[in-house]
Amino acid sequence: MATRIFHTVGRGLKHTKNGLRMNATVTVVTRSLSAYQDSWFKSLFVRKVDPRKDAHSHLLAKKEDNNLYKIQFHNVKPECLDAYNELCEDVLPSIHADPEYPCELVGTWNTWYGEQDQAVHLWRYRGGYPALTEVMNKLRQNKKFMDYRNERGKMLLSRRNQLLLEFSFWNEPVPRPGPNIYELRSYQLRPGTMIEWGNYWARAIEIRQQNQEAVGGFFSQIGSLYTVHHLWAYKDLQSRENTRNAAWQRDGWDEIVYYTVPLIQHMESRIMIPMKTSPLK
Repeated sequence: MATRIFHTVGRGLKHTKNGLRMNATVTVVTRSLSAYQDSWFKSLFVRKVDPRKDAHSHLLAKKEDNNLYKIQFHNVKPECLDAYNELCEDVLPSIHADPEYPCELVGTWNTWYGEQDQAVHLWRYRGGYPALTEVMNKLRQNKKFMDYRNERGKMLLSRRNQLLLEFSFWNEPVPRPGPNIYELRSYQLRPGTMIEWGNYWARAIEIRQQNQEAVGGFFSQIGSLYTVHHLWAYKDLQSRENTRNAAWQRDGWDEIVYYTVPLIQHMESRIMIPMKTSPLK
């Protein structure tokens, strides 16, 4: 720690019969050498950041396609959940099936464990932001959809969404037979650590693909930033437990967990049940 030393010295001395007497005082402040030593020592441990010449979205996202994803979280009034599900099952599949809309409903779920009375919808827009804009403009002219939005608004307590890109090392989510339960694990990372996360999980996904439980991996572009979502599928909760425990028996998994945990500010797990019309059963 830096220390300061205060010295009081004489100034303006005058002769008296008893000798010399100070006429005034001045305070001199000196800083100990330990302050500079402390600063120099700490500088040895400052993390050196490699300069990046491209956004992490370009470094981590798939380059062979131009997909954009939107995830929606709808918190439903408890007494309206059944009516909400019926409304979604009536309207959302028609948008998914219409070739005029360059979008696909990847999956739609109700949260089983985690936030209660919540619906989660995941959409894919083939063509990126222009496709998203095209869909939004067309939906404004779609009377059935606008009626759906108005009716839905009466049933919701709150809603939020995010726009996401897909990690290049994850498989693209595709329809799968059921029945399955799904786990959405969401991580809020420390700013500036997305590249590190991607590097570690490019190795980790090879370990976690062996039971075909990996569905999709995404990172946010708009909404809550530095957010990662991993989507997993299991037959049931016991299958989830067995699969996750088995990962610890594989070489490298413990090391990956050790190095990625410090990158996380907050994490959350949702266990979700597919709605009747979800492509992911």
